[in-house]
Formats: sequence, structure tokens, C-alpha cells
Amino acid sequence: MRLKSLAVSLLLATAAPLALPASAAEVTLRVQHFLPPNSATQVDLLEPWKAKLEQDSGGRIAVEIYPLMQLGGKAPQLYDQARDGVVDVIWTLPGYSAGRFPIASVFELPFMSGNAETNSQAVEEFGELYLQQEFGEVHPLLWHAHGPGEIHVREKEINKMEDMAGLKIRAPSRLIGEALEALGATAVFMPVPQVPEQISKGVIDGAVLPFEVTRSLKIPELVKSHTILGGKRGLYTAVFFLGMNKGVWDALPDDLKAVVNGAGGVPEAKRIGALWDVREEQGLQEAIDHGNKIIRLDEAETQRWIDKTQPVTDKWIQDMNAAGYDGAMLLNEALRLIDKYAPAQ
Repeated sequence: MRLKSLAVSLLLATAAPLALPASAAEVTLRVQHFLPPNSATQVDLLEPWKAKLEQDSGGRIAVEIYPLMQLGGKAPQLYDQARDGVVDVIWTLPGYSAGRFPIASVFELPFMSGNAETNSQAVEEFGELYLQQEFGEVHPLLWHAHGPGEIHVREKEINKMEDMAGLKIRAPSRLIGEALEALGATAVFMPVPQVPEQISKGVIDGAVLPFEVTRSLKIPELVKSHTILGGKRGLYTAVFFLGMNKGVWDALPDDLKAVVNGAGGVPEAKRIGALWDVREEQGLQEAIDHGNKIIRLDEAETQRWIDKTQPVTDKWIQDMNAAGYDGAMLLNEALRLIDKYAPAQ
């Protein structure tokens, strides 16, 4: 938060009241994230969020957005940047910090995912209920999630589970890495901005990603096939988090806190999720237009994958219980909320 220095100097220099120009912001929020400026994160989430805050505050809040880590650091450092005041607001993927947010990771278990609108509403309500302490080093603004992640491979086609054997596949989080290993692949962990270069160099054979983000990363130009799992739930989703430095939040006057709060919550998660579902379809269409092979596994084959990855979920429950949590309760709550927000059948 920064008061305009010129305005402050003038106010101190004269006893007469001074009207600030309508365009003079009292608060400037610097927002940093790791994706390109044409990504859904910036276009669908952060730019509308910026516009709403600036409009609803009457220009008293200004927002500056810095994509691709332009203010420095690496993607896994974003949460700490918000905690330490390096930046004011961050958008990040908590799963990049393995083991740090164990409760939130319940949504990253295999075959939890609905569409983005469902996932986002579910994880936001779950966050309001169960994640306040886990993310307590910063002020939470919003949780949301993408749609079902699919498998994108440079050369080999994935038509059945056995085709995963020996492939080096990028994983976004520890749990999805464990699921990929259970399926026979070698999981390679990396933030999503590194994926295009690593595929093009042949360091990895492919990646699990939602179609939504493949467009901004130009993945259809780098791979030949895309495998979509069948059944009620997709292979995986990832939790995203928008958070503010606590000192910045605490210094906001109550009316501006109300403005910021008005730009979040389950309605905002629903809006973002719906837009990301549209981008999911656009990403799939771009892969089709590029001439890539689209493989859709039927429910019987997908069930084999579900059965093979069930030990990952069982182990997560055991690990959470050992850490003092009720793993089964948290899993059931996440599933309850996904079912609550799922489209009517």
C-alpha cells in the first residue's frame, strides 16, 4: 500500500483542505502470478478483479498486474512473497509446495474432478470452512480450481493404461505424481511455465494439463495426441489461491475491505469456473484444428485407472490421520461439495 507522496506533501504543507483528483488512488496493489498475460488467469480472473476493485472503490484502489513473475522469484515462492510483503497480492498453485497445504490437497487426489465451475465453487466453500488456518499466513481472497486435467503426449498415443509405462510425464503436485507412478509413468515435477520447453527438448514425453491452459502454452503445437478420461470424474484438478499480504489487508479502511470482499466468495468462483469451462472447450477445439489425435477412453477402461490409483487416496487418508486430521471426513466433505455444485443429471 502506498499513499501518493505528492498528495501527502501538499496536505502537510497547507492548512486548507485539498481535494485530490478523482484519479488519485489511495492504495496500489501489486499482483504477481506465473502465467502469460493471455492466460485465463489474467484475462478471466485478474483483469475483471482489477476492474471491479477500481470501479467499486471509486478509484481509491489501483491494481497493477505482473504476469510471468515480472517482479522476480519463481512460481513456488509466490505464497511466501505475499506473506513477506514482497508483493501485495499473489495468485498461485499451492500444490507446487509439496506437503505445505495438506488439507487443500484433498481436491488434488485422483478422480475427484468435475468441471471447472463445479470444482471452483466446491473448493471455495471448502476453503471458507476448512482452509482459513492452513493459509493463515496471508489473507485469503479466493480459492478456485480448473476442470479435469487430461494427458498430452508428444509421440506415443495413450489408448489404455499400459501405454503409460515408462513415459516421463509432467506432474503438477505430489499426489498426481503418485497417481502417475501408479499408472506406470515416471512423474516429473515442474511449474507449468517450464512445460513447453521441456516437451520440445524431449526432456519429458508429455504432461497432464487441463485443455484450458494448453492454448496459452501452445501445447497443441508440441504434441500429437491428447487422451481424455471417461466416467463421472476427470483424472485430476488443481487448487488455485488468490491471497493478500496481511499487513496490506489490515491497513485497509473498513469500506475498502468491503470492496475487496465483494470481489470474492462462491459467486466469483462460479463466474471464473464457468469461463474456464468455455476455455476448456476452446483448448480442445484448438487441438482438433491442429490435426492432433483426440483419444477418449470409455468408462470400462477409465475404471481400471480409478482402481489402480485408489491406493493413492487410501494412503492420503492414512497420512492425514497420522498427522492429526480426520482424513476420511475431509475427503467426504470435498466429495459432498463437488456433488453439491455438480450440474443436475
